[in-house]
Amino acid sequence: MRLPYQLQARWASLAPREKSLVIGATVLVALALMWWVIIGPAVQTLRAAPEQHRALDTQLQQMKSLAAQAQALQSQPKISFDEALRALESTTKQRLGASAQLSVVGERATVTLRGVPADSLSQWLAQARINARALPAEARLTRNPAPGSSSWDGTLVLSLPPR
Repeated sequence: MRLPYQLQARWASLAPREKSLVIGATVLVALALMWWVIIGPAVQTLRAAPEQHRALDTQLQQMKSLAAQAQALQSQPKISFDEALRALESTTKQRLGASAQLSVVGERATVTLRGVPADSLSQWLAQARINARALPAEARLTRNPAPGSSSWDGTLVLSLPPR
């Protein structure tokens, strides 16, 4: 690349020390630019890689666990509607007691909840899914607004096995 005549003349008029300083500054700017554009992002990616790897391993383990649960649920023998209903009624009485009311219309069961603790609700839902093969179809839940309360109110509609 040819420099314009004025620039060439200016370069020629510089003392050797000044030329060295200009070349040094140019190299320094080029190295800084190369660091910011090429090397810096790559180093940052390398630093973040172990943490991302651990997070992805955790996600993979969770997915494997969910897949195993799904296979276990699929391998369970089919049950009749009546067996499923009995199992759901039993589970509801055991886990939720008087804080839940169960009503059945067709192949759907509606459970009305009042002040059900969160851990009881999650355990009941897991048991309803396993024992009664009931799957949530709709959920209208609200957290109880009382301070320090971790209970839920609302309705859950569950699909039961066909008759």
